[in-house]
Amino acid sequence: MSGPFFYLAPEQWGDTASLEGQEARHLGQVLRAAPGTEIGLLDGRGRSGIFVVRKVCKKHVELERVSETSTPAPHSRAVVALAYSKAVRRGFFMEKAVELGAHGIWLWQGDHSQGKLSAAAQEACLGQMIAGAKQSGNPWLPEVCALSGGVDQLIEASRKADHRILPWELQDGVHMLTPQMAGQPGLTVYVIGPEGGFSQRELTALQKAAFDPVSLGARVLRCETAATLCLGLHWWGSQLAGKADAATEIKQ
Repeated sequence: MSGPFFYLAPEQWGDTASLEGQEARHLGQVLRAAPGTEIGLLDGRGRSGIFVVRKVCKKHVELERVSETSTPAPHSRAVVALAYSKAVRRGFFMEKAVELGAHGIWLWQGDHSQGKLSAAAQEACLGQMIAGAKQSGNPWLPEVCALSGGVDQLIEASRKADHRILPWELQDGVHMLTPQMAGQPGLTVYVIGPEGGFSQRELTALQKAAFDPVSLGARVLRCETAATLCLGLHWWGSQLAGKADAATEIKQ
């Protein structure tokens, strides 16, 4: 189905369902959906479905399930560890992260971060990610973590990753990040520093933790640009011949 898509939390799914709040207002008041209209629902955990509108009420829309599809998580999974910064346009990045299939987003407190990372930042990302899922039809939402313990907590969280990549500007003698390097099977963590850059302490710790330094080119990129580029290269790399992801859809 090409859309329109709406978000329904996993615990609210069933043979019948009800859209409430902003999703109901968009469907009933903006799109003026009438009984009999078919829409797509996403739960953010790999499930999508076709539902038909049965009743449009003032504050909710009643739906009935027509069919359901389960999409397994991709074999090539990308996590972007994005240093917290007030200057970062997180709304833009969160939408693009969903469109490009990010497995996870880790917001971490850098030594040079502008401002303090709060637990509320994690919850604030949900609405932005849902917008990206609805636009792209991606049934998976990235898992968002807030790592207030800085680079040490980031390194601990990445210990089980299969690949660790450190894009860092102003480097000499390091290789470019390529689609052949990105998009490998398993879990890859890309760590992006804050607008003020990594501290020497952080760089030393990341390199000791086997993060592979790479270049993204001669220009200094904004945090959200570098993070989006890494995800784009990862998605592209995972689709190349011989590395195409084997995820399939299971219809019910």
